[in-house]
Amino acid sequence: MSAATVYITIALYFVLGTVVALLARKGMGQGVADFFLANRAIGGFVAALTYSATTYSAFMLVGLAGLTYAGGVGALGFELIYLSGLVLVAFFGPRFWLVGKKYNYITPTEMLADRYQSKPLEVIAAIAAVIFLIPYSAVQLVGIGTLMEGLSGGSIPFIVGLVVATIFAVTWAWMGGMRAVAWTDSLQALVMMTIALLSVILIAYRGFGGFGGLFGALEINYPQWLTVPGPGTPGYFNPQRFVGLSMPWFFFCLSNPQVSQRLFIPKSLKHMRTMVMGFLVFGFIYTLISIIWGFSARLLLPDLAVADAATPHLLALEIVPRGVALIVMLGITAAAISTVNSIILTLSSMVSRDVFKRLKPGADEKQELIVGKLFVPLFAVAIFFFASLRLGLIAVLSVASSAGLLVMVPALIGTFFWKKGTATGAITSILVGGIVAFYFQFGRVFPLGWWPGVWSGIIATVLFIVVSLLTKPPKEKADEFLGYLNDALKEKNAI
Repeated sequence: MSAATVYITIALYFVLGTVVALLARKGMGQGVADFFLANRAIGGFVAALTYSATTYSAFMLVGLAGLTYAGGVGALGFELIYLSGLVLVAFFGPRFWLVGKKYNYITPTEMLADRYQSKPLEVIAAIAAVIFLIPYSAVQLVGIGTLMEGLSGGSIPFIVGLVVATIFAVTWAWMGGMRAVAWTDSLQALVMMTIALLSVILIAYRGFGGFGGLFGALEINYPQWLTVPGPGTPGYFNPQRFVGLSMPWFFFCLSNPQVSQRLFIPKSLKHMRTMVMGFLVFGFIYTLISIIWGFSARLLLPDLAVADAATPHLLALEIVPRGVALIVMLGITAAAISTVNSIILTLSSMVSRDVFKRLKPGADEKQELIVGKLFVPLFAVAIFFFASLRLGLIAVLSVASSAGLLVMVPALIGTFFWKKGTATGAITSILVGGIVAFYFQFGRVFPLGWWPGVWSGIIATVLFIVVSLLTKPPKEKADEFLGYLNDALKEKNAI
């Protein structure tokens, strides 16, 4: 496919997305909650789409497809672990929403700090989120760069794809904050799902005569890919790898602040339920599509040196019409951009609320908002730089970031269920657990064969409990916070 065709298509899509972002700005207030949370007034349908688009990114049709290509059906089990983690949203979502509305929390880390009565905790947790979310954001840009490079036969350099994605993400996040991101996410989620569904049907029938032919060919040619632990010795998805990938994924909806922050934005608990159910349907269908995509690539392109190249090479085959390949590229680009601009917005809100506001308590809301907007392009530059390093498998690098963020989970759970939890326990668990996750992951240290995400989760949990028991909890705040929450849940029938 010619570079000119790709550029024109991308430009038209940028114009469409920008029009949507401009429309979203109309009626937007000037406060911090307006910019970062859309004034907590997002309807259930849009909330479901923005939650889906933020969660399902280039990781799916590029990363998960690549993981399926490399390891087989175990990738389906791994991704279904994430979907099963949606039970956490059903359980914690109403609690996030109620206390967020009551105490006017903008970020999950602000909630942590208030519950444990600790400003240092707020700053440390925000910085930890920045450190681990930048690599995850970079993964999305890598997906777009890889796709555009492969689809154009190398005539569009990888770095150009990164530049394009960065410009899109910054523009839409900066123009209208959460409202613009939610609206453009909705557009992008619909594009993602529609195009992915049509394309996988097309490939199955043009390439194999139908889904029966596809799985029949797999059974004959690649039977190991249809079993767990999969190909190789001791199997690609051996217990250590599977648990190491899946454990951070199960807690993703709590550990990743760009996702948990969305628990603050629905209009009501009724709209939150719509959000959860909509995401569940979207996620299940999109997961199956990505797995079938990876299997198709395994059959049609058996000798790829890099598994993440499965999608772009699959789109370059003659069985995929050029127009369809181009639109699929748009769908994947949309998925990645929706994740990047959401993360940029969340990180900017954390810097302005959790760092700047604490370091300069006298700052007014206008100054806070200015700082937040300033960091939108700054974070984009940092993410671009990291993406240019082009590190590792997309799926594995995504989970590595989640392994680092997993250290937030014990303190978050303690926020709602353990009065004896303390700020010292939370800080220790986040700092030590984060350092362990970082060192183990990038030093490729696997004690007893288990992955960094397993160890970071265990260490953070043990430290939070032990240190909290040895230090004094904020009893008055815990009683007030949990007392209000229990009364509100009973009133809303949300327990």
